[in-house]
Amino acid sequence: MQLTKYTHACVRLDDGDRRLLLDPGIWTEPAAYEGVTDILVTHEHADHFDVAHLESLLGSARKLRIHGPAGLAATAEEDGAPAVAAAIQPVAPGDTFTAAGFEVSTVGGAHAETYEGLPGCANVGFVVAGVYHPGDSFFVPSVPVETLLVPASGPWTKLAEALDFTRAVAPARAFPIHDAMFSDRGNGNFDGWLEEKGRTAYTRIPVGGSVSF
Repeated sequence: MQLTKYTHACVRLDDGDRRLLLDPGIWTEPAAYEGVTDILVTHEHADHFDVAHLESLLGSARKLRIHGPAGLAATAEEDGAPAVAAAIQPVAPGDTFTAAGFEVSTVGGAHAETYEGLPGCANVGFVVAGVYHPGDSFFVPSVPVETLLVPASGPWTKLAEALDFTRAVAPARAFPIHDAMFSDRGNGNFDGWLEEKGRTAYTRIPVGGSVSF
């Protein structure tokens, strides 16, 4: 299986003719969508859910299935994107389903708190073929995780939490996501800590780069 990293929190999984896109947001490169029919979205924020681009794809007769929290449909309606709202297939924590031929387990449930209970929205993590994308949370799932995607930066995160999260999940390998808000120096600092203290094989995938396992 091949994992490709796109800007910020978006990754794509390819295995033979199976192709699954996770959390394509407003900074995601158009190439990420090529050949994709199924998309997993952890929550409603624009850096993970690009409503306008999805609406444009659906308007060109593209068929897409978008799997995510039920609230995604309301967000799409508010943004004037009825085709996106109609394409949402709601999932909740504890659900298992098939997307693009991959078996998916849904975990978590809530976005990590930023301040005073905000943002207070749903966030589901996805475990696909041993790859765990937590969205905006540090939820530790009970299902086995071989490959962890670790959120690196954001108003709701701090380095110590990312390290504790990585140690608690105890994957065979880990790669950073949610990193568009960092400078190169910030990414380098995060990488150094994860390499030294994460207790796993940690590597940064450059944007547009891929790893196979």
